[in-house]
Amino acid sequence: MDLYQLFKTRTPIIGVVHLLPLPTSPRWGGSLKAVIDRAEQEAAALASGGVDGIIVENFFDAPFTKNQVDPAVVSAMTVVVQRIQNLVTLPVGLNVLRNDAKSAMAIASCVGAQFIRVNVLTGVMATDQGLIEGEAHQLLRYRRELGSDVKILADVLVKHARPLSSPNLTVAVKDTIERGLADAVILSGWATGSPPNLEDLELACGAAGNIPVFIGSGANWENIATLMQSANGVIVSSSLKRQGRIEQPIDPIRVSQFVEATRRSWNSKSESKSMPSVKLHS
Repeated sequence: MDLYQLFKTRTPIIGVVHLLPLPTSPRWGGSLKAVIDRAEQEAAALASGGVDGIIVENFFDAPFTKNQVDPAVVSAMTVVVQRIQNLVTLPVGLNVLRNDAKSAMAIASCVGAQFIRVNVLTGVMATDQGLIEGEAHQLLRYRRELGSDVKILADVLVKHARPLSSPNLTVAVKDTIERGLADAVILSGWATGSPPNLEDLELACGAAGNIPVFIGSGANWENIATLMQSANGVIVSSSLKRQGRIEQPIDPIRVSQFVEATRRSWNSKSESKSMPSVKLHS
């Protein structure tokens, strides 16, 4: 399955819906309706602005559990994703933070979402939640058990973390793809809102071969032309929000500006050289 079949473009722009605090999180506000209303508003803003896909995250649940989230979080995210699917026709994915890939896979498989993001698929990362170990073996077996075709977009040397093993990017990318069987890899900067550097993106793309490489953080309409020189797609959130502030809702005007800048940069790149088709694992 290639990127075009999933996102109807070879250069997907995936916008992020950051959910308000969910039940059992420290800042839970007591109203699931408020969470749903905000999520629907943001999904509509992303869709009207022209993104190619949407990923739903329990971003405001911090501080996060490092592995399994509470069942109430799974239930709430299931409801929210279904409401978003009723509102937009775009591919929808999930990221259950900090690293509950199994719950993300379960939700996606049951509601017919198309992809998930996994922060640590392989290796061991030191994070603010403690040591997080990749569990690719469990996740891939679980996907098979569910009879699911949900795609796995996996971070490599994820933000807000440091690797305990070798920080060699080329090795990490190859391990994530060849040993973790990721369908695509994601490269971020050090933290939310900070972009990866161009040299790292070029290294990642070289190591990934025909597997797509996504920019995972820090993209905006000023730097996207540079970043997209060495990437196949982008996951974006902070720069699409009002005043570019993470706590604010999505601004459809900023979405349109970003999409226009990204499309323009990709068209310029395509004119300068012919690009091969990029394949996901079937």
